[in-house]
Amino acid sequence: MNIIIITGASSGLGAEFARQLDRAFHQMDEIWLIARRKQAMLEVAQNLNHTVRVLDMDITDDNDMCRLQHLLTTQKPIIRLLVNCAGYGILGEFAFSDLSSELGMIDVNCKALTNMTYQCIPYMKKNSRIIQLASSAAFLPQPNFAVYAATKSYVYSFSRALRRELKPREIYVTAVCPGPVNTPFFDIAEKAGGVLAVKKLTMVRADRVVRRAILDAYHKHENSVYGLIIKGFHILSKLFPHKILLNIMAHLK
Repeated sequence: MNIIIITGASSGLGAEFARQLDRAFHQMDEIWLIARRKQAMLEVAQNLNHTVRVLDMDITDDNDMCRLQHLLTTQKPIIRLLVNCAGYGILGEFAFSDLSSELGMIDVNCKALTNMTYQCIPYMKKNSRIIQLASSAAFLPQPNFAVYAATKSYVYSFSRALRRELKPREIYVTAVCPGPVNTPFFDIAEKAGGVLAVKKLTMVRADRVVRRAILDAYHKHENSVYGLIIKGFHILSKLFPHKILLNIMAHLK
């Protein structure tokens, strides 16, 4: 049984990946959608042509991850594509933020993503793919977005290293690094009162980011960066000292 697994599949980029992958891959037996909100995933699933398995689970919960591990062990699927979309961010000064939310970002964005990847790799074969949702925030530190940017730097670094490790097995990892995307992400990110200043200048549509990501993963690219502004930002982050770029960003607020 050939399957696709998508985390964070109840909305935003995760739901968009489900829709586009459903249209793009006709040879898959099932698409597994993973998120906490079952009803939202059922609404996504009803518009898909593939057989869909809806797994309402919290990927930070050990019991739920044991449930997934048991399902993989008993079903023994071939995972052709894992898309790790689950994650969130909170804007605001770290010292005045809610600690549980900040620590939760580390749990979801880093720990759970790592765990999910580890559980799935044994069920992957030659030409399987892993798509990891990082962010352009991974390219340099982000004051007032400090923990989120740090978690995405982890995802970016982890993905690049894992790609080298899995290359001899011909399993390919692509780190997706979008800028601001028009999804419910900012409903959570800005709930503490912070606002991302460059959002208006760089906001893009989710379907375009996902389309680019799928294409880049198909072509075995290491990174997927959508949009001229974010591509330029990526290049600048390599060429200039981060201290200079951080000073420039401070004047954009």
